Amino acid sequence: MPQELVVISGKGGTGKTSLVASFAALAHKAVVADCDVDAADLHLVLQPTILQRTEFSGGKRARITRESCSGCAKCVTICRSHAIQRDPEMANRRSVTFRVDPIACEGCGVCAWFCPAKAIEFAPAVNGEWFISETRFGPMVHAKLGIAEENSGKLVTIVRSQAKALARERKLELVLIDGSPGIGCPVIASITGADLVLIVTEPTMSGEHDLGRAAELAHHFGIPTMVCVNKWDLNPEAAARIENRSREHGLQIAGRVRYDRGVVDAQINRKTVVEHLRNGCADDIRSVWAAVAHTLRCPGEPHAHANA
Repeated sequence: MPQELVVISGKGGTGKTSLVASFAALAHKAVVADCDVDAADLHLVLQPTILQRTEFSGGKRARITRESCSGCAKCVTICRSHAIQRDPEMANRRSVTFRVDPIACEGCGVCAWFCPAKAIEFAPAVNGEWFISETRFGPMVHAKLGIAEENSGKLVTIVRSQAKALARERKLELVLIDGSPGIGCPVIASITGADLVLIVTEPTMSGEHDLGRAAELAHHFGIPTMVCVNKWDLNPEAAARIENRSREHGLQIAGRVRYDRGVVDAQINRKTVVEHLRNGCADDIRSVWAAVAHTLRCPGEPHAHANA
C-alpha cells in the first residue's frame, strides 16, 4: 500500500506548492496529486501531458423546460436562494415563463419536487474536470473546478482515490499530495487517512496562528505532523518561536527554508526550485525532504496539536 504525504498550509502563499513540486523531483517513485482543486497551479511547474480527462459532477442543478412551463410562478415563491427569475428571452410574448440562474441555484431540488407542471428537470451538473497526466517526474492526478462551483471536497476525494489507484497499478511507494490552504472541507478531504502531514508556515503572527489551526486539525484526525518554516530568515525570532512552540506540542520540525529570489526565477522558467538552483534554498528543500522521507519510513505516534 503506498504511503500518502500531504503538504498543507494555514493560508495561501506560504510556498506549499513550490515545496511539493521540488519533492516530486526528489522523490523519484511517487504519484503527484494536486488536491488544491479550487486554485490548482502545480501544473504550471510540472507541465503535465494529459492522458485522460473526465467530467466531475458533484451535485444536481435545476433547469426549467420552456415548452412545459405554465408560468404559475410557484417555483419562484418556494426558492429560498432566489435562483428563479422571469425568462428575459420570453419577455415580448404573452406567455410568462421562468429560468433558473445556474450560479445561484443551490441544487436542493425543491422547485422540481413541487412544480405542478413537472416542467423542471433536476439533473446532474458538470462542476469541473479531473485528469490523469504524465510529467517529467512521473504520473500526476489533478483537477479543475468550474468558476463559482462547489463540492470541492468531493473532487479532492476523487483525485486522492485515483492517485492511490495509480500508485498501486504502477507499484509506486508514495502519493505526494498538494493540499488546499486553510482548514476547510477540501483540507479535511486531503488529509483524512494520510500517513504524514507537513505544514508549511511563515515567520509572522498570522503564520503562527494559522499553523496552530492546521496542526489542531491534523491532530483531530490522529495524523503525524511535521512543520517547515519557509522564508525563516525574514524574521529569525518569529521562526525560532514557532519552532519552539511546535516542539512543545509534540510537532516534529522538518527544517527551515530561507528566502531566495531564485524561487521566482524557477517559476518563470517552469522549473522546480531544486532543478533550477544548485544551492541556497534548494539545499534547504533537500534537507526538508530528507527529514520527511526518513519520517515516512519510520512513522511515529500521532503528534499533539500546537496552540500557536
